[in-house]
Amino acid sequence: MKRIVAFGLVLLLAAVFTAHAQVDKGVYYKALSSGEEASIDKVLARLENEKSSSKVNAYKGALTMKKAGFVKGVGGKVKTFKKGAHLLEDEIKSNPGNTEFRFLRLTVQEHAPGILKYNKEIDADKQAVVSGYDKLDADLKNVIADYAKDSKVLKESDLK
Repeated sequence: MKRIVAFGLVLLLAAVFTAHAQVDKGVYYKALSSGEEASIDKVLARLENEKSSSKVNAYKGALTMKKAGFVKGVGGKVKTFKKGAHLLEDEIKSNPGNTEFRFLRLTVQEHAPGILKYNKEIDADKQAVVSGYDKLDADLKNVIADYAKDSKVLKESDLK
């Protein structure tokens, strides 16, 4: 009996630690859309403490690219942007069918300054998001639908 109780406690603790170890999408997307440097820095710091995974790296990449807008000096901005782009691009290459990663890149491409020439995959990413939209969880669907309300590339009608 004691073994069963002990085993149950171990399973419960493992479930609690696993739940805390997962990246909170809501916090991440709130920081990304806020455009506030402090929010971005806070979430980036949390991601640094997470166990490395494809999702963590993709989130860090997109947030780092967003953070580049706050960096002083053109050279620093470009270096920071490229660092983030490298993280996100590596995860997309490893997971080309991941709709969320393609959505992240789409959002960055749509808002990146033209001089960076980070817009070559915008049509392919839009198509990937549209075709994979129905398979996503409700929270991510809501994020994408909200984004589509103001996007010039991804329209609400594309998601129907």
